[in-house]
Amino acid sequence: MKKKIVALFGSNVFGGNTDKLLTEAIRGAEEAGCSVERVNVVQANISGCRQIYHCMEKETCVIRDEAEKYHTMLKEADGIIIATPVMTYGIPGQLKSFMDRCQPFYMAKYHRNNSFISNEHAKIRKTLFICISGMDTPDVFIGPVLTAKAFCQIIDTKYFDELLQNDMDNIKKIETKPDVLKAAYEKGRALGEAITKARG
Repeated sequence: MKKKIVALFGSNVFGGNTDKLLTEAIRGAEEAGCSVERVNVVQANISGCRQIYHCMEKETCVIRDEAEKYHTMLKEADGIIIATPVMTYGIPGQLKSFMDRCQPFYMAKYHRNNSFISNEHAKIRKTLFICISGMDTPDVFIGPVLTAKAFCQIIDTKYFDELLQNDMDNIKKIETKPDVLKAAYEKGRALGEAITKARG
């Protein structure tokens, strides 16, 4: 059976630096034997969580948009790749809204003690986090990494690896950092290989 990875693209700059790193990571994962479905989050028809708490007792969200479609994708995934730039020491709003709308996962796991993800599947699921920042400050990735790790806990996937590249305001083009592009490919491939091995 083909191993499934969902790749979340959190930028609205198509063809930019984040996109190029994600493309390399996807290439690595595919060459490791996984199928990868890319989600351009900025194009997803998903509004923000309204804290209605319908999902405290129900498995679905009361808001009628595309969230449920993506919830199904995330439930079926063996791996996740998240690629995003830093925005105000966090992540872009559309990607944050996407993550916040996974509140049904949180309620199933922590409120009803009945996670959407089986224990067996949770042992397989892994996430690669790719993040770039224009700034060159020591704490610029703290917020995005904490958010990504919290998201991983909520949807029952291990925070497997990360690729963090700062100082992009000076670097400008990621093509001038072939070692970073190579790292994205290698980390994507390592993710795919780990999932393939775990799946057997």
